[in-house]
Amino acid sequence: MPDEPRATEEEFKKRIIHYPDVPLVEVAAGSRSHIVPGQNALVSFLTMSPHSHFGVHQHEAEQIMIVVDGYCDEIIEGKLYRVGKGDVIVLPPNVAHGGYALDQPCVVIDVFCPPRQDYLEKAKKAMAEQNRS
Repeated sequence: MPDEPRATEEEFKKRIIHYPDVPLVEVAAGSRSHIVPGQNALVSFLTMSPHSHFGVHQHEAEQIMIVVDGYCDEIIEGKLYRVGKGDVIVLPPNVAHGGYALDQPCVVIDVFCPPRQDYLEKAKKAMAEQNRS
């Protein structure tokens, strides 16, 4: 049995986030995410709808993309990569990339370090809207 005392409810709420309770944010047409920011990284729980597309883009954050379910075609520096459940893509800063969801949803977890400012702004806006409701 553990010797450590249990965290109080206040301590739990300070450290633990149940990501499905975080409002969904549209990050690209047909792609919605629960965005959970930390101090030095940001996690995006993303679902790409069938036949959706992320245009080619780049950002200064390093991105680690973990495919949790489904598959998609990722565009990395002008080449297509078919990735599926269990695959992990590591994209250094400023690498041109995008993607296509095909005939089924693709569920991924993206980790960005440092946090993407555009995602932070979308998350703050969604939280403010949720708090007003």
